[in-house]
Amino acid sequence: MITLGIETSCDETSVSILEDSNKILSNIVSSQVEIHKTFGGVVPEVASRIHVEVLNRLMDLALKEADKDFKDIDLISVTYGPGLIGALWVGITAAKALSLATKKAPSRSKSS
Repeated sequence: MITLGIETSCDETSVSILEDSNKILSNIVSSQVEIHKTFGGVVPEVASRIHVEVLNRLMDLALKEADKDFKDIDLISVTYGPGLIGALWVGITAAKALSLATKKAPSRSKSS
């Protein structure tokens, strides 16, 4: 089983491709630390907007690194909490859209 995982709970965007739940084929992370440093902490609205800007590119990079395509994905997993609601909503919406477009089952997971 090939799983595409999306994580957008705060100020990092991450997309991973896993095989059989235990083999990491790719794990791409985009950090927003430098951007939020200028504000003295995470600004939820800024974090959400940056997730929107980078998520598609990260999915493409993760798939390329894993040598997979959307047609190879069996399951789409996404963090649904805890976290910043706007940031989480970006990942959840992307996962739902992918699920509909690829006719693959969505799955939710809480981050720790």
